[in-house]
Amino acid sequence: MIRHIVLLKFSAQVDADAKASLKAELEALRGHLDGIIDFNWGTNISPESSVVHGFQDGFWFDFETLEARDAYLADANHQMVGAKLVARTEGGTEGVIVFDVEV
Repeated sequence: MIRHIVLLKFSAQVDADAKASLKAELEALRGHLDGIIDFNWGTNISPESSVVHGFQDGFWFDFETLEARDAYLADANHQMVGAKLVARTEGGTEGVIVFDVEV
């Protein structure tokens, strides 16, 4: 299984409704693409504020295989919502961290 983890540093003007909309668009990918096992979204609750660096939101997808993850990365719907995420983070891609791990 591949866990695709994305951490986000949203711009200050991004409100809860905008985040909920982005979450819904990402969640919709589960019904659109094969090989997605799970999707989760959450807010950082770490007390280690000195190492959070402003990354207060994140999500992850669990994929059955690397091929399923790669199909997600190449998918036009994923790329569209990904562009929306990047546009709403501080510094564009500087406000996004991606970490994939085999579980």
